[in-house]
Amino acid sequence: MSSYPLSSPSIPTLEAPVTVRVDCWGISHIEAASSRDVFRAQGWVHAADRLFQMDLWLRKGLGRLAEVFGEGFVKRDRAARLFVYRQSDEAERNAYGKNAMEALECFAEGVNAYIIATSEDDTLLPPEFHHAGYRPLRWIPEDISRIRSHGLFDNVIQEVDRAVTLRDFGEPVENLRRVRQPLLPLSLPEGLDLSSIRPEILEDYLLATSPVVIDGVPALTSARSEGSNNWVISGSRTATGRPILANDPHRSLPLPALRYIVHLKCPEFDAIGAGEPVLPGISIGHNGRVAFGLTIFPTDQEDLYVYDLDPNDSGRYRWQDGWAGFEVVQETINVRDGEPVTTKIMFSKHGPVLFVDEETNRAFALRAAWLEPGAAPYLGSLRYLTATSVEEFLSAVDSWALPSVNHVVADDSGNIAWAPRGLIPRRPNWDGTLPVPGDGRYEWDGFLDSSELPTTINPQDGWLASANQFNLPADWSLAPVTTEWLASFRHQRIAQELEHASQWGLQENAKLQNDVISLPAKSVLAVLREHQPMDLTHSAKAALGCMLDWDCSMGDDSEAAARFELWFREHLRPLLLQWALKDQPDPAVAAAHIEQIRREDLTGDARIDLLLLGKLEAEPQVLCTILTKSLEASAEHWPCGEQTRWGDIHTARFSHPMRGEAEWSLPPVRKSGSPDTVNVSARDKNNVQTVGASFRVICDVGEWDNSIAVNTPGQSGDPRSGHYSDLTPLWASGQYFQLAYSREAVARLADTHYIIEPLVQNRTPA
Repeated sequence: MSSYPLSSPSIPTLEAPVTVRVDCWGISHIEAASSRDVFRAQGWVHAADRLFQMDLWLRKGLGRLAEVFGEGFVKRDRAARLFVYRQSDEAERNAYGKNAMEALECFAEGVNAYIIATSEDDTLLPPEFHHAGYRPLRWIPEDISRIRSHGLFDNVIQEVDRAVTLRDFGEPVENLRRVRQPLLPLSLPEGLDLSSIRPEILEDYLLATSPVVIDGVPALTSARSEGSNNWVISGSRTATGRPILANDPHRSLPLPALRYIVHLKCPEFDAIGAGEPVLPGISIGHNGRVAFGLTIFPTDQEDLYVYDLDPNDSGRYRWQDGWAGFEVVQETINVRDGEPVTTKIMFSKHGPVLFVDEETNRAFALRAAWLEPGAAPYLGSLRYLTATSVEEFLSAVDSWALPSVNHVVADDSGNIAWAPRGLIPRRPNWDGTLPVPGDGRYEWDGFLDSSELPTTINPQDGWLASANQFNLPADWSLAPVTTEWLASFRHQRIAQELEHASQWGLQENAKLQNDVISLPAKSVLAVLREHQPMDLTHSAKAALGCMLDWDCSMGDDSEAAARFELWFREHLRPLLLQWALKDQPDPAVAAAHIEQIRREDLTGDARIDLLLLGKLEAEPQVLCTILTKSLEASAEHWPCGEQTRWGDIHTARFSHPMRGEAEWSLPPVRKSGSPDTVNVSARDKNNVQTVGASFRVICDVGEWDNSIAVNTPGQSGDPRSGHYSDLTPLWASGQYFQLAYSREAVARLADTHYIIEPLVQNRTPA
């Protein structure tokens, strides 16, 4: 069943009819007489495909889940309300571009028009609403920018984990828990009492920024930073002489898809690509003149402030030479099948109060760049929809705030560029790696200006790429923007290929996006070859031989990939850690702490393992012993048959959050890749993929109809739709579809054609 209405769709506020053509891949191509109407139609089309997902995002962000799912969501709703943007000022209204607020208003009008239509024709309402017995919320334009907890960040988590590790184990253990770049000595901020820091401080933060879990299955996606790849190649390295831009953002893999691909055509712009279904515009794609992509540029945009409370009045905290009072806000949370709950939330000068520790008479608050004016995630992309050149695009992103990203761009004149941008605090007297006292000694001094961030235009090498790696220039003289960079393995692999790129076309770029060569595996196997263990058991010797003959490709049909991944992460890693911690008073406790506190990354960071292997080469006998023990343990606990392949045990699963409707979930999908490959496949302890390419696009700049893309699992979130899961086979096998752009190409691929009309007389709102 299609989720599109079969007759008379309308939006009361439309100024003229809008044409929508839906192609065979489920991509809606919207053509309108004005940008206002194209955003109205975009809201309508998004709701037709993703209304349940959009409503869940709205309720999650505003703290209104308990009113439809019951008392189990009251704590989460309270936490969410801590992080709603609460100001209403000129800076916020003007931050996203000249007509951004108008775009939000029009988008909300379109969403609401579809919601009204569902009240008149119940078959248009997605089945999840029938199953759970509630109706969608009406959309208010300001709510779209007020919701901030879907950005990508986790600095405060690292501050707490780092403080706890330093307090209990010291800096050597902290250096094994988390890689820092640059690896500067940690400096304890004056006045910080590490004994006051404990994980419970972040309970509300984690509740507000984690996926919604219904019936035990996560819905939506987390706000943790999860990586991405992008690159752009100048015409000097392509077969056609035209630039090519490629982007594959890595996120968790919810059902329905995180991304929504749409084509928006109006006199002001003609853009196609992907954005998030709850937002107007697109953030990755092209507009017929300029192609643009982004990856996370890790920056430290959060700080945890620790307050000493007034012993005589816990509503006040130490501020400079006196006391300041918290702002207290009363909130009423409606509860399905229960009485409303009245609760209070508090705010300091720095931001929302996360936790009050009555035992130590301290409170903890978060200051976050994403709670500043103009920092609603991805809304800055509205500024560059009309860019006609690299120069105009770079000007448009100079005010980009959230999330901080590596922009890559190419235009139809042959120019390419890279520009990392984001709202980055200036910390004049500390580096942001640890919590700080909130008494006024540690204050932000504004934000870095875009002119202080690096920009590269038309490099001599003819290509630019980013993969969340440390990529600041060698002569960078400012304070660190962060120490939390991801490993450089993906970028190294991309660079290996692009450095030798010549006469490249779309297929070479597609092959690179789907590359599953593991560089850490190459390094580890080099050590194995040089220090081959002796006297192995028969099964361990067979496993070793299998890996030594392997090309380090993490393909789903590879037995060696399966053996390596389980040996490396589950058997070699613990022994390396135990060796590294041998001088600790209690090595087992320290090792257990590291493993527990790396909870957000169950597959770990291979940089640490390679570092330890390098150090161990100075002790060859110890190294040989560790390799022998780990190989024998891995062979002994090999859970599979002799011919088990990586894809037999490594899968992606698109599970619907409502378990009562099991048929809405999809069968497991065999997966290639690992956390360290260009085609990322981070996994949990059950070998289920948790992070991967949520969307892929490759743009042929100037011959736009040649561009290709893929989404997953499908464009529609309605289980009744033919586009609910039809893209999964393409995504899993590394294939793409044509991203049709011209009117002729769209017409050839169009499956459905309809007109959205202006006001229909005699319609009464629900």
